[in-house]
Amino acid sequence: METDKWGRRIRAFRKLKGFTQESLAKELNVSVSVLGEIERGSRQPSEEFLMKVTALFNITLEELKPAQH
Repeated sequence: METDKWGRRIRAFRKLKGFTQESLAKELNVSVSVLGEIERGSRQPSEEFLMKVTALFNITLEELKPAQH
């Protein structure tokens, strides 16, 4: 499922960049529960959310995008 792959990638970059769920949620202006749902794959991240994440992490959408099989 594509949704959980986005979540795993976001979680991996969050940890790599040294953010907790709480600190990232605050930076992105979303609740911790919304971020948790995205990371667990139970919520699809919006395009706006993905743009905020890539800007904050200073990466491209291509770098964040889950690998295609």
